[in-house]
Amino acid sequence: MTELRRVLGLSAAVAIVIGTVIGSGLFRVPQTMVQNVGSVGWVFMVWVAGGILSLAGALAYAELAAAMPGAGGEYVYLTEAYGPMWGFFYGWTQMWVAKAGSIATLATAFFEYAATFRPEFEQVFFRVPHLGEHGMPLEIRYGQIFAMAVIVALAVLNYFGVKIGGNVQVVLTGLKMLLIVLIIFAGLMHAAGAAVASTAPYVAFTVSGFFAALVGVLWAYDGWNNVSMVASEIRQPARNLPIALIGGTLAVMVLYLLANWAYFAVLTPAEVAGSKRVAATMMDHIFGTPGAKAVSAAIMVSIFAALNGSILSGSRVPYAMARDGYFFRSFSKVHPAFATPGISILGLSAWSALLVLSGRYDQLFNYVIFASWLLYGMTAAAVVVLRHTRPDLPRPYRTLGYPVVPVLFVLAALVLEGFTLKNNPREAILGLVIIAAGLPFFFYWRGRRTARS
Repeated sequence: MTELRRVLGLSAAVAIVIGTVIGSGLFRVPQTMVQNVGSVGWVFMVWVAGGILSLAGALAYAELAAAMPGAGGEYVYLTEAYGPMWGFFYGWTQMWVAKAGSIATLATAFFEYAATFRPEFEQVFFRVPHLGEHGMPLEIRYGQIFAMAVIVALAVLNYFGVKIGGNVQVVLTGLKMLLIVLIIFAGLMHAAGAAVASTAPYVAFTVSGFFAALVGVLWAYDGWNNVSMVASEIRQPARNLPIALIGGTLAVMVLYLLANWAYFAVLTPAEVAGSKRVAATMMDHIFGTPGAKAVSAAIMVSIFAALNGSILSGSRVPYAMARDGYFFRSFSKVHPAFATPGISILGLSAWSALLVLSGRYDQLFNYVIFASWLLYGMTAAAVVVLRHTRPDLPRPYRTLGYPVVPVLFVLAALVLEGFTLKNNPREAILGLVIIAAGLPFFFYWRGRRTARS
């Protein structure tokens, strides 16, 4: 039976971390942050808090990834620490909602920025009567067809070899970082020769506003854990996975802080609060319309890299489930020539493309945030659990600051869960319902697995 091959080096591992984290959040989240916390100082405090929490998660995950470098990431760690049902819940959520919804969201954002250059993408391609909300027509735009084609193209590319997908990720991430650095440089150089932008608070600070802004920031940092999903294809995993997780997260944090420094050096908090595309607004101030369009092109590169990384890494989760007998058996097949989980890549991508067509991915993604952070917290706690239940497990890397670091991450996850449950109880409960919907399938596949053995 063909197995996955360890062909990805350190550069590809770091590129997966950085490339999947930096999508469109850096360019869209600052608006929400200012609306919630009001002042420049508090915006930076929230970025730092989110970065520290993400780094705490990366430090905890680094121990797990180095000790258990198998395909599937959290699926592997949750299964080992708490049993197969919890691993299944994670994989089920990733396959049908979290990862698929993320891919659909990224692809749609890609076409929305492409519409800056091709306005016809906004035109209606097909209209289905009575299928939209409240009996309104469901309108499918040319841009949605384009977004689906982008997903399919990247799926095909990753089907033909993880090394190809990894090399594309390295190139795209390098280009992305260069473009972001150029945007930062343009903002800071312009500000050096201009009057200092006003820093007058946009709204008064509140604790609830801080946590609302933190949720947005953690979404912008989300994805640092994706490299663990492809751990079985990383060379020297005991060395490269911790470096990629920790180094990649730190690099993202630095870029985020520098970019926000540039934004607020040119724009006032009120201007940032009124802009959905803050980088484009900043460049429009400096260079006019050409500058704004240049940023749109840079964001498209950023999103494209995040899309490729998400398909490359996310497809390994249903593969790992199927390999263990808890998902459709065909998803466990590895292509004999390309050594990729081809069916899993195509299956996840096809479902993601359908979500683009449905137009419901954003709502699904919001529903699962509560459940996802529950599982993230449990994964960080698995570091402590496995230290007690599996003291014999070889640990090439041990979490720096243990046990404070994983406990800090778990406590932060609990606070966010409480905040989400209080402010968005409907979405939180529906997220748990989506996870619970997988329970009958878990028992079905477990029964089949038992019967085969």
